Amino acid sequence: MGPDALRVAQIEKSLVELGHKVIDLGDIRSEFKSPANHGDTWEQKISNCATWVKALATAAYEHSKDDQIPIFLGGDHLMSAGTVSGVAKRASEDGRKQFVLWLDAHPDYHTLQTTKSGNLHGTPVAYFTGRSGFETKFPDLTAPVHPENICMLGIRSVDEDEHAALRNVEIDIHDMKLIDETGIIKPLRAFLERVKSENGRLHVSLDVDFLDPSIAPAVGTTVPGGATFREAHLVMEILHEADLVTSVDIAELNPFLDERGRTAHLMVDLIASLMGRKVFDRPNRSH
Repeated sequence: MGPDALRVAQIEKSLVELGHKVIDLGDIRSEFKSPANHGDTWEQKISNCATWVKALATAAYEHSKDDQIPIFLGGDHLMSAGTVSGVAKRASEDGRKQFVLWLDAHPDYHTLQTTKSGNLHGTPVAYFTGRSGFETKFPDLTAPVHPENICMLGIRSVDEDEHAALRNVEIDIHDMKLIDETGIIKPLRAFLERVKSENGRLHVSLDVDFLDPSIAPAVGTTVPGGATFREAHLVMEILHEADLVTSVDIAELNPFLDERGRTAHLMVDLIASLMGRKVFDRPNRSH
């Protein structure tokens, strides 16, 4: 119900008011069909998710050409296994590098073998960077994203297996401790300079739990100590000024955990900031 909640929060109207042409292509559908007389097994779960990854990758590839900026509404953060792999394929065909700004409390660097919870929303980064452990289960990657082209901001919950694996890759990780020490803008600007200097395409993946749960409660994996309202808007404003973003995810919005739609409205306001809304243009809301 995440996409519907964002529509109810008037994401389309917010962008149209900023002068953007918006086309809502509706919800992507999975072609997965559950086998007859088959229980809810791990293999069935993987097959179901793999079908979604394929459908999302196809849509992301098709709608990331020319000057289109696809905004993918979710949904479980596994969606990024499909969206990022799809836009990365487009970047590869255009002869450009794909960069990813990962705004999340978690690095999501598990494989199908290392996840202990079985929650596949903890695997997308491992998948779209080409980490082994997905062979024969998920769609083959045609253009994996190089780890050194990923910047993570807001990380504050890392499993032991992920921590060990991340020590061996060149992902640029800024946890909340580093952000408290240096501020959120310094690492962001440095990353954007790289994207610009290398003429890269930039995908922004925004998980609700990047934000502190005191301002964004509508997520199933709340982690205290997240980005503040002002930090989050500042990130979006700087992204707009840089004019480098080519695609966006809004992930993990669970309206059943929301408080009168406050998280959905906040996510819409953040996307509006990314797309050009200024401080004085923000609507006042009562909750």
